[in-house]
Amino acid sequence: MIAIIYNPDKKARRLNVVDLLKKGLAMAMKDPNRAYWNERHKRLRKALSEDGEGHALDIFLKHHAMVHSATMAQSKVCNFADEVWDDLNESDARIIPPGGEHSIAWIMWHIARIEDITMNILVAGQRQVMEQGGWLKEMSIDVGHSGNSMSNAQVTALSEGINMEGLRAYRVAVGRQTRKIASALGSDDFNKKIEPSRIQQIWDVEAVVPEAEEIVSYWSKRSIAGLLLMPATRHNLLHINEALRVKKKVC
Repeated sequence: MIAIIYNPDKKARRLNVVDLLKKGLAMAMKDPNRAYWNERHKRLRKALSEDGEGHALDIFLKHHAMVHSATMAQSKVCNFADEVWDDLNESDARIIPPGGEHSIAWIMWHIARIEDITMNILVAGQRQVMEQGGWLKEMSIDVGHSGNSMSNAQVTALSEGINMEGLRAYRVAVGRQTRKIASALGSDDFNKKIEPSRIQQIWDVEAVVPEAEEIVSYWSKRSIAGLLLMPATRHNLLHINEALRVKKKVC
């Protein structure tokens, strides 16, 4: 399968998060499920700052389920990830549309990697899901980092080569592990800052490339609650919305 991309030797531009947020808000105005999700995100933020009896966890688990497939949590909620995969041919998932930067395959891989890194290394202080289950082999790739600062040529290569079944299974495994981690947190944990040793672990296992140091710096300033909000929930939805826009262009 060949991924289509323009200017393959040009370094991929940094994704403008502000633009993603604006486009996400526009989608929410048209979609009651996204409007509901955005409203619950506000409730989650408040609950994480005030929680005393596990209320925040209940909100988080439902919120998190909505940015994954129904297979992941089997919750009776709208599953935005399934909107991406439903009626999507594998070949279309590999295409980078004219003028675009990412394929759907790359987007879904990237959000899984970010969730895996932040929830396991930074929140739980443990090895990533990717390191424990032979997932690189399952996905037929050799890229072990987060995907930040990849060149267009690298995005193309990953889009061409990744095994879709392996990718989808990996993201389900990451989501389920996140839920175990979140369920083990107490209300006293939410305001804790990230331990410096866990930041160092990211570099030790090469989960992020040096060129993307700014994202690690950003994470280092977040609390546990901050990471549950972004990237475990909001980052997923931002990129799922991006994937849906790509889907309209390639299908």
